Amino acid sequence: MSAGYRDKLSKGRRAMAHLIHVWHERNAWSHKILPLLSDILDLGRVHNSQISNLRNGKLSSPGPEVFLALAQVNMILDHGIESIRDQLEEEYPELWKVLKDSSYPLKNDSGSPLTAGELFEIFSGLKPLPSSFDWFIEDEEASQLSEALSDFFCRNRPWRHCKNDIMNAYSVSKNTRRERFAEVIAGLKDYTAEELDGELLDLYETSRKLALFDDHGPNIFLEELRNMVSKKESTF
Repeated sequence: MSAGYRDKLSKGRRAMAHLIHVWHERNAWSHKILPLLSDILDLGRVHNSQISNLRNGKLSSPGPEVFLALAQVNMILDHGIESIRDQLEEEYPELWKVLKDSSYPLKNDSGSPLTAGELFEIFSGLKPLPSSFDWFIEDEEASQLSEALSDFFCRNRPWRHCKNDIMNAYSVSKNTRRERFAEVIAGLKDYTAEELDGELLDLYETSRKLALFDDHGPNIFLEELRNMVSKKESTF
């Protein structure tokens, strides 16, 4: 096996880890949600440990059933969870509540749900991540990016003066995420790199609703935040 091929596989595993991580973070899911949903709906077998290891980049050779199960769950989420209400609401009320709170699917650049083939190609390094997921935030930059987010949204205004507008534009309904977002924008706490990975899409959408950023995608939004960090560092 050539070094180039090994490098491609390594990058593919990291890309898949990032994709699975962001999917879970954005929906505030535990690693048990996808396997349980797949099992209940008889979409294929995928174990908690496989999801955990995919997310951590430690699963080197998942079988085709893993990609098939994930893709079929993704397809159902894209169609809308009302189609599975009867199968979940009474017998699995906790799972149903989790999905009602948040159940975003994974989509490709055409706006269609990612298929089993696309997931495999991403894992193998044969296909890049969809542009809406193609970023990596490192641990050492999370604190500075959090500070940049506060500056970006508040625009030199006291938090108490802009809080209502910003919180109304942040469309996430889950209380823990809303509380964390408010703490970060108020300058009281920092996001971790993992949290920022999962929040970036919604932070970008919030910036658009407030007419603070044009429709250039989350990657360019992240680049803008990094530029703000660099400019602040250059003034010291």
